[in-house]
Amino acid sequence: MTTESSTETSTGDPQPTLLIDLATGLWKAQTLTAAIETGVFATLATGASSAAELAVRLGLGERPAEILLTACTALGLLEQREGRYRNTAVADRYLVPGLPDYFGDYVRMVAQYTAPGWMRATEAVRTDAPTKPVPDPDRNMFEEGNRPKSFWDGLFAFSTLTARQMARAVDLSGVRRIMDVGGGAGATLIELCRQHPHLSGTVVDLPHVCALAQERIDAAGMTGRITTAAADFFADPLPSGHDAVLLSMIMHDWDENQNRKLLASCLDTLPSGGTVLISELLVDDDKSGPVDAALMSMNMLVGTWGRNYTGAEYAGWLRDAGCDRVRTVRFDSPGANGVVMGDKA
Repeated sequence: MTTESSTETSTGDPQPTLLIDLATGLWKAQTLTAAIETGVFATLATGASSAAELAVRLGLGERPAEILLTACTALGLLEQREGRYRNTAVADRYLVPGLPDYFGDYVRMVAQYTAPGWMRATEAVRTDAPTKPVPDPDRNMFEEGNRPKSFWDGLFAFSTLTARQMARAVDLSGVRRIMDVGGGAGATLIELCRQHPHLSGTVVDLPHVCALAQERIDAAGMTGRITTAAADFFADPLPSGHDAVLLSMIMHDWDENQNRKLLASCLDTLPSGGTVLISELLVDDDKSGPVDAALMSMNMLVGTWGRNYTGAEYAGWLRDAGCDRVRTVRFDSPGANGVVMGDKA
């Protein structure tokens, strides 16, 4: 095995460095998952520890503890000084349970909920059908009981961080009441309202999801500003009384026809001049990337009947639905790299 870090040898021959990194990506993900599930980061949040000490505290053998700590250090999750390990800044911020931006639930959700389908990605490509297992394949994957609560818990921090960046990038000063269609457990709307004190809104989702959202809304102290409305947004009319509609990480779940139908419903409920906002990881218009959007699109292939679309595709659908002043605002976040917006004519 070569120790050369370059992707080319001195003779100009390409090296398989990229392929090795891609092929062993699972190793990194599972190292992170193992460290979370054994309590490494939570324990080290109380102070630095040697491998032998941590093994005792976690109830692990010294050999696996040392191997896991070495791997986490190599990955930038821990730092080691004089034989004692401590969390890095990113681990202290995102991997310690109980903190506001705790990301461990998302990591677990990926490992437990999405990874099984990814292990059959070739099948998904060949059959053009989801390969992610669900308890009852004959029912809609979004129905109660067909998606674990860990899915909503896992997406909460992911959506919160996305909404935080969106709130900084998108001018919402003219919006007073916003409807988050398919708003899940309410993370996006809670964060938008937290960042913009003038905002209020409604989370629209299926009844069992609205119950989860209400718990989060109450816990965030937003009960007076955020309400829930139980609805199947393909079958039921959307509630009125809003001057903006947000579709955040929703349209990638569906095909073009369903998305156009959803946009029509959103426009129907808005007054003239009301705004539709589509927040997504947008694929480049030439469909060459970027990596996060392209891989999220693969995730949709594995898990749904949708895909990630380009900004130009969303803009075209908005114009066809009756929007003018269509524009795109770009930003960087875990779940979106931009918002495509249009105002009802």
